[in-house]
Amino acid sequence: MSEQKSNYSANSIQVLEGLEAVRKRPAMYIGDISVKGLHHLVSEVVDNCIDECMAGYATHIEVTITEDNCVKVVDNGRGIPVDMHEKEHRSALEVVMTVLHAGGKFDKNSYKVSGGLHGVGVSCVNALSDHFVAEVRRQGHVWRQEYAFGKPTTEVQIVGDTEQTGTTILFHPDGSIMTETVFQWDLISSRLRDLAYLNAGIHITLTDLRDRNEKGEPRQQTYYSKNGLNEFVQWLDESREHLIPDIIHLNTESDGVPVEVAMTYNTSYSETIYTFVNNINTHEGGTHLDGFRIALTNTLKDYATKEKMLEKAKVEVKADDFREGLTAVISVKVAEPQFEGQTKTRLGNVEVRPAVNKAVRVALENYLEEHPAEAHLIVDKVILAAQARIAARKARESVQKGSKLIGGGLPGKLADCSSKDPAECEIFLVEGDSAGGTAKQGRDRNYQAILPLRGKILNVEKVLIHKMLDSAEIQNMFRAFRVNLREDKTLDISNLRYHKVIIMTDADVDGAHIATLLMTLFFRYMRPLIEDGYIYIAMAPLYRCTIGKNDEYCWTDADRDRFLMNYGQGKEDKVKIQRYKGLGEMNAEQLWDTTMDPERRHLKRVTIEDAISADQTFSMLMGEDVAPRRDFIESNATYANIDA
Repeated sequence: MSEQKSNYSANSIQVLEGLEAVRKRPAMYIGDISVKGLHHLVSEVVDNCIDECMAGYATHIEVTITEDNCVKVVDNGRGIPVDMHEKEHRSALEVVMTVLHAGGKFDKNSYKVSGGLHGVGVSCVNALSDHFVAEVRRQGHVWRQEYAFGKPTTEVQIVGDTEQTGTTILFHPDGSIMTETVFQWDLISSRLRDLAYLNAGIHITLTDLRDRNEKGEPRQQTYYSKNGLNEFVQWLDESREHLIPDIIHLNTESDGVPVEVAMTYNTSYSETIYTFVNNINTHEGGTHLDGFRIALTNTLKDYATKEKMLEKAKVEVKADDFREGLTAVISVKVAEPQFEGQTKTRLGNVEVRPAVNKAVRVALENYLEEHPAEAHLIVDKVILAAQARIAARKARESVQKGSKLIGGGLPGKLADCSSKDPAECEIFLVEGDSAGGTAKQGRDRNYQAILPLRGKILNVEKVLIHKMLDSAEIQNMFRAFRVNLREDKTLDISNLRYHKVIIMTDADVDGAHIATLLMTLFFRYMRPLIEDGYIYIAMAPLYRCTIGKNDEYCWTDADRDRFLMNYGQGKEDKVKIQRYKGLGEMNAEQLWDTTMDPERRHLKRVTIEDAISADQTFSMLMGEDVAPRRDFIESNATYANIDA
């Protein structure tokens, strides 16, 4: 110990120069080094192109995933400057690519507003790439420089002539740092879709050269929105029944802050609001969301009071009641945004709150005055929400009162575990009493609890909150988890009993439906359990393959085919294959071996990579409108597991 102390001197202090800091602590700059961080690299490059578009210098962006899993991003903007940088004594292109916090976004004459990750931008991408190429079309020439691991491997060179302008960035993520290096179409696509809606008039194209059809043509999609947020809200609400036919859309500058808002009401019982600052999705809201909510509540309340609608209804309305069935997207542009936290999830600029409040209030007042029939429909919906909230409070009190009578709050069917440490405890939600009984016999009683579910639970997408709380099966889950739904519909998980909530259903159509119903419940009313990584899906094996002494469980068709090749010369008639259609077909020992034993089981953790797409998909799959659901099933039939 004393020797270690004596070695601690000035030489122990490391100074990380250039981009070494990024390579040493990458998660500080891109969030993590897995899937999320990998796709954040793409966003950083694309955000620079969007900055050019917002400044009025670019109209087209092309993103390509190459066969060797590089990403290439091309824009038709001005092109990054290539002339000599006075202070650094090297090309400005090299400075931008190799120096943190270097770029035009710090010069207010170059960009009035910009996104990016606190200015680290494209140099951060360069630092985390084992191959990186920048090409600039500017001043009549094509300029090119190559890099590896954040350091230049060539000089800035002229490699051709052109009359066009713009920038091309190509990079391949460094597998020695990134744990995930394969780009996913869906994640890139959802980000580009949002950007197209947020920046009306920009053409964005995504091409995947790894995925080709029968004609050899690569997968490609173009994102373009003529009317911006208006179309964004239309897309979000396409599977919901509209309460009013209009989308209330404003695009203005309020107290020096550009504000764009689109909103409408549907007949559902959930609130869908997404907020953006300089194209960055602010998941935790902030002052722009506060300003919107204040304006919405006050304007609608003033109108309802003036029309004497609340007086007739004899019900006290609260702020949450005004947002039930609301779908809205809020986008503001702020010259110097102040974000709370490294990942930019909450806006802190106090001047934005009154600016958004003022803009929304004016637009909403005008709409309500000009559309009295729709205004009355909205207020009627608010009153219904208030009545439902009161009914839900009574149902919640009933649940809590009942919990005191039933085994200290635990439902009668629950087979609890003996450990009281939530971090090591897990609960299996099992389909049916039969499988539940088997699971109870096969589990490890020390840390595994079993809660059998009777059939398919309520589809919460279609019912009011008090109906959801009246459901015995859903009550059992709230009690078992020891979570509480507050009056504002947020979930209190401070007393959560289990840190693994595992959905265990049969590998057939009914089992998939039950799992989807549970996921809808968790997404709509218990989302913190998903966001904190507590929800899992148990993957039961599809087959048991036996030949002689070789006996294996197979989770996929590929596993089964591999067994056939290894032991049966690829012929099914030589191998005994048992197809499992239900958990009840297994005995307690088999269920433990395949699905419950932490050493051997296959669990999938449920995460929300794209909350906007998830929201739209749940509404489409579980809502009333059949046509979008049919279209989704037809377009995704290739990926579906059909149990006939």
